[in-house]
Amino acid sequence: MDKSKRLFLKSKRSFRRRLPPIQSGDRIDYKNMSLISRFISEQGKILSRRVNRLTLKQQRLITIAIKQARILSSLPFLNNEKQFEKSESTTRTTGLKKKYRFLN
Repeated sequence: MDKSKRLFLKSKRSFRRRLPPIQSGDRIDYKNMSLISRFISEQGKILSRRVNRLTLKQQRLITIAIKQARILSSLPFLNNEKQFEKSESTTRTTGLKKKYRFLN
């Protein structure tokens, strides 16, 4: 078969529709921490709508609820579980100083 004809053939794989992340009975509120925590990354960032598979209205409500929870201190602004190591930029600058010492 030509490549052009292959593009129009339907695949025979079964497709399982994913369940929506927010059910119709769930209330999007800053007090509902179990719901809000599903839409925050490990670093404490709000996940995008494409990743969450939310509608535009749901994403707006989730964002507002997360921001309200952060202001009321029920949710941290940053997740400090990971302690970041010193970057290599400090070692790079000291290496340059050593290199230029030889030139003088």
